[in-house]
Amino acid sequence: MVKFPTIYNVQLVALIATLGGMLFGFDISSMSAIVVTDQYLSYFNNPSGVIQGAIGSALAAGSVIGSAVAGPISDKIGRRDAIMFACIFWLVGTSVQVACKNYGELIAGRVLNGFTVGITSSQVPVYLAEIAKAEKRGSLVIIQQLAIEFGILIMYFIGYGCASIPGDASFRTAWGIQFIPCFFLIIGLPFLPRSPRWLAKVGRDKEAIETLAKIQANGNIDDPLVIAEWEEIMTVMRAELEAGKGWRKFFKNGMWRRTMAGMSVQAWQQLSGANVIVYYLTYVAQMAGLTGNVAMVTSGIQYAVFIIFTGIMWIFIDKTGRRTLLIYGALGMGFCHFVIGGVMGGHHIDVPEGVGGNANIVISVNTGAPANTVILFSYLLIVVYALTLAPVCWIYAAEVWSLGTRATGMSMAALSNWVFNFALGMFTPPAFVNITWKLFIIFGVLCVAASAWFWFFYPETCGKTLEEVEIMFSNDGPKPWKTKKGESRLIAEIEAIVAKKTHEEPEGFAPPQGSEKV
Repeated sequence: MVKFPTIYNVQLVALIATLGGMLFGFDISSMSAIVVTDQYLSYFNNPSGVIQGAIGSALAAGSVIGSAVAGPISDKIGRRDAIMFACIFWLVGTSVQVACKNYGELIAGRVLNGFTVGITSSQVPVYLAEIAKAEKRGSLVIIQQLAIEFGILIMYFIGYGCASIPGDASFRTAWGIQFIPCFFLIIGLPFLPRSPRWLAKVGRDKEAIETLAKIQANGNIDDPLVIAEWEEIMTVMRAELEAGKGWRKFFKNGMWRRTMAGMSVQAWQQLSGANVIVYYLTYVAQMAGLTGNVAMVTSGIQYAVFIIFTGIMWIFIDKTGRRTLLIYGALGMGFCHFVIGGVMGGHHIDVPEGVGGNANIVISVNTGAPANTVILFSYLLIVVYALTLAPVCWIYAAEVWSLGTRATGMSMAALSNWVFNFALGMFTPPAFVNITWKLFIIFGVLCVAASAWFWFFYPETCGKTLEEVEIMFSNDGPKPWKTKKGESRLIAEIEAIVAKKTHEEPEGFAPPQGSEKV
């Protein structure tokens, strides 16, 4: 068997692994720039309402299935190999899309692509969280969100460029380009290390310690950080073995709090309504009177804004509490929704035949200040989302689980995300037709509810080791609103190990007694 050299630089590992996020981004905007083109509307007979909702939400439908099976697959074959397995379905799904003859085949191809996204969106954050140092975990996991956003931006402007190609070759060319990031991901995965925590979980202790040392301490297994992390991993694993197997462990004792937090944070990310803007800003732009290339470029700029502000948060993510960003982010997004909905409600005219012939857009916002306000606050909503819920919801969901539940738990969290993504994908196009501006008022109310939920139920996880989070969600843990960032117990453990080493000469590090049986 060919043995590939292994990369242990965590930033480089993250760049390769998060190509899985780029697949997600590519598939999102593979429709955004195309759904308003004449070629698409003509070939698929101007799909609207439920049909367009089914096309748009097909990705989420497949992702629900992928998320449901991601945990067991990841626990069986490992985080890295689960991502490789998912790539197979991306290649098949993209082939079906490129060759589709009707919207039924298009939906089928998007479902297959969604299956891949369901696995990668849940297991890439798990993989990154398990190889990162506690104080760098947020900045590493946020690379996944940046990869998604770069994928969205790149694919949107590919679609925009392909719109100038006559006939169905326009969208087929755009969809065919989705092969490229998958190809590079397949090439890069064999060079990545396996998660040391997964290796420990399946009893490969020697390999786990060596991998942990190479990632954290340039291969020094006697490094205090390596020893401290290994001891925490083994302590938690022994406790989880006593908890037993099966689904009941997700709801026993304090685990139900973690299950609730991991799944609900992903649900709230969708219920915040940001994807209405991300997926359908082209519709909002046309409501505001922008047409043709102006509407397309205006919509595309939001994706660049998305990347810029998530990039800014990449610098500060581990310096700011997760709770703070979630609570104030939800309130800020709610304010934007209320402004957009209020302006649309007070300054529009009905266009029953559809603006520009698009049956999904049945109101037109008055030109001038009202239209400019709608566009401005749509951008502002994306800015707030990029700084807060977009990256933090994925980070928080990856942090709350224990070692024995992390892969399946994260797949449950992603499943929650995709169930709501699917529901909203089906709901939004008909809602644009039937309740128009009131859609934004609904999302504004949901954002306010989300901020209250975050305050009462989510303890702070920033700066904690994955094992310390165990205590945060236990029956004896502190009230969520009394928790603070940092204060990691791992630092004290490292200091204790260093102090011990100064009094005795180590003969070399070995796993704690009994670990070979774990």
